[in-house]
Amino acid sequence: QVQLVESGGGLVQAGGSLRLSCAASGRTFSRYGMGWFRQAPGKEREFVAAISWSRRTNYADSVKGRFTISRDNAKNTIYLQMNSLKPEDTAVYYCAADLSPIATAESVDYWGQGTQVTVSS
Repeated sequence: QVQLVESGGGLVQAGGSLRLSCAASGRTFSRYGMGWFRQAPGKEREFVAAISWSRRTNYADSVKGRFTISRDNAKNTIYLQMNSLKPEDTAVYYCAADLSPIATAESVDYWGQGTQVTVSS
């Protein structure tokens, strides 16, 4: 069982930056693939970024070059550094964990409760 708690969301102007954190419980954190998804009002939950146990990363095309995912296994925590934020990045951001590589929402075993990110124009 893995519990995930996100933090770091908030309100920021377009062009600004935010860093999201996701703290995970459990002794086997380093074995899990971790990722971030987001869901805007009226839209489906969509993949943002993922990092494997071996630190291989993958990004949605919409955030490549602007967002960076990282993990600190000593702290059981992953991060999402978001730069050059745009109004279309506004969404609830969810942390995800799975023993398999993360690519789609359907395959994720564990979810956090979500944190709101709002980007004003």
